Amino acid sequence: MRSLRVRLFAILVLATGLIWLSAVAWIYLGSKREVEQVLDNRLQEAARMVSSLVGAVGSAGPDGAPRTFPAPTAYERQLSCQIWSLDGRMVARSTGAPERRLTDAPAGFSQREVDGETWRVFTVEDAERGVRVMVGDRLGLRERLVTDLIMGLVTPAILMVPLLGMLIWASLGRGLRPLRLMARDLAGRGADDMSAIDTNRTPAEVRPLADALNGLFLKVESARRHEREVTAFAAHELRTPLAGLKVQAQVAMAATDPDVAKAALRQILAAVDRTTRLVRQLLDAAQLDAAGEAPSLAEVDVGALVTETVEGMRTPPGVRTQIDPGLRGYTLLADPEGLRLAVRNLHENAVQHMVTGTVAWGARPHGEGIVVRDEGPGIPEEELPHVTTRFFRGRHKSETGSGLGLAIAEMASRRSGLSLRLRNRTDRPGLEAEILPG
Repeated sequence: MRSLRVRLFAILVLATGLIWLSAVAWIYLGSKREVEQVLDNRLQEAARMVSSLVGAVGSAGPDGAPRTFPAPTAYERQLSCQIWSLDGRMVARSTGAPERRLTDAPAGFSQREVDGETWRVFTVEDAERGVRVMVGDRLGLRERLVTDLIMGLVTPAILMVPLLGMLIWASLGRGLRPLRLMARDLAGRGADDMSAIDTNRTPAEVRPLADALNGLFLKVESARRHEREVTAFAAHELRTPLAGLKVQAQVAMAATDPDVAKAALRQILAAVDRTTRLVRQLLDAAQLDAAGEAPSLAEVDVGALVTETVEGMRTPPGVRTQIDPGLRGYTLLADPEGLRLAVRNLHENAVQHMVTGTVAWGARPHGEGIVVRDEGPGIPEEELPHVTTRFFRGRHKSETGSGLGLAIAEMASRRSGLSLRLRNRTDRPGLEAEILPG
């Protein structure tokens, strides 16, 4: 059942039917109890009334046969009366009363089957007059009274079910109208329309859906804006080295002096390196953005990973790399590829901002993560909160940088279940980057 309206209709009709049936059962049981009490009271009153009139009715007829007297018209079809002497002779009976004894009970209420019917009988014994008065009615009549009462309630209810169903169906249509209007509004939008849905007149039940859609629109718009920014930045950053490549290639081709040609070729190599690094960083960032579910984490040998990653990278002549022997055998629970990406970008960032000096890798005290320290200019304190934003290039930007290194390191660390913390060194100029668990 895919239709929400049909599903709600079925639930409401079923719930209403169950409540109605429960009410009918309750009314039936209550009515039966009340009817039985009323009819029992009527039996008592009728028996006492007949007992008080026994003297007027008299004894049996001249031939010894019991007298037959008509019952009051209102009770004729329901009540039957018998008058028996205490010695066991029938003195009189009402019209329609059975000839067999209604009950053997000397007094009070009793039930007995007579001529295939069950009777409810109340007996009054008058020892002074020597008679026993029995007044009874058929239980089948009582059941019919209760049944007629219930049918009087159920029949209109059954006749009202179609009208009730139409009212429920129309009410559901009215109640679901905001959803239809929302769907119509969304269907009529263009592909670029990410404006928020108006929730001022949205019912409280529909508002969470509208809020979720508005949140989705914000995320999609942010992703599209980010994509446009990345595309624009990539186009700008690639245009510069490509234009330089073309110029230097033209210089090399036109140069007659070997030294000028070599200088142009060196510039071409530098531009190729810069372009290669930019393309790789863009691909790394795109890969981290597109990554789906979190990767499986494993114990990573940090010393081996840092050594392998750093030794495979080109380092300028005036910069050297130092790896603390304490990293050997040190492990972190992380995604190996994510941690490798973070280490590579942190090392590249350190090298890019140094002319001479040492990039030192080591373990934090008590095995709480790893740290890399450089001897570059550091980062101004006011820029520290922003340096992990993509394409942010601060005051101390390098000529070959693109503003992606620290952003990729932060993204890769977070995806690996780690955290990145940046701060300036206190012992000398330089930056200290820490990769911490959790």
